Amino acid sequence: MSFTSSSVGSGGRTVRRVFEFGRTYVVRPKGKHQATVVWLHGLGDNGSSWSQLLETLPLPNIKWICPTAPTQPIKVFGGFPSTAWFDVGELSEDAPDDIEGLDASAAHVANLLSTEPDDIKLGVGGFSMGAATALYSATCFTLRKYGNGNPYPCNLSAVVGLSGWLPCSKTLSKKLEEVDDAARRAASLPLLLCHGKGDDVVPYKFGEKSSQALSSTGYQNVAFKAYNGLGHYTVPEEMDEVCAWLSSKLGLEGTSS
Repeated sequence: MSFTSSSVGSGGRTVRRVFEFGRTYVVRPKGKHQATVVWLHGLGDNGSSWSQLLETLPLPNIKWICPTAPTQPIKVFGGFPSTAWFDVGELSEDAPDDIEGLDASAAHVANLLSTEPDDIKLGVGGFSMGAATALYSATCFTLRKYGNGNPYPCNLSAVVGLSGWLPCSKTLSKKLEEVDDAARRAASLPLLLCHGKGDDVVPYKFGEKSSQALSSTGYQNVAFKAYNGLGHYTVPEEMDEVCAWLSSKLGLEGTSS
């Protein structure tokens, strides 16, 4: 499940890309701080809109960090710049992944989590391409390295992907077999994937196949929730599911109304 991407310029030259991330918005916990979750927006959005929604959730023990993706030329927009965690083209299961962009965004997420206290549980979540980046971060944690081979530093306790897909799904099984202890981390990491059956941007089958790809490669703690009639957006029912799931998987002390 991928979008078309490449960083090779005209004449076969590899273009060095610079990723400048935008403003980060933080929602501080209203109660005892027990967990920190980085939440990643979708294509063309920014961290502000999601921070406003997350602030309304009955999860007083979570600190939310909502970064803004770099502005970069996007193939699906004919090269027009947009905020994006990585480059995207036409939706295709056989298209190559933008590993350079995914690595840069996953590293940015890890950097945002790196200063959290040792007793705080860490998570990553997102919507659409933000969900794809969150799921990519999950595989980096499991493999203990990014796609470029650099070590991945964070210990993740929960990953959420709404209306998204799993990048690099076809090579995941082989990579997991090559890394000692990856199977144990895959088996124990809780993941929640949610997808609307009416999604006309990232089709439902991409979410469903991503869930199946994770389960078939040893991720034993995957929950997949389907929503009839839901398009490429979120609804209160879905966010209620996210709240209940995070409270359970992160062992939070309780929710507020």
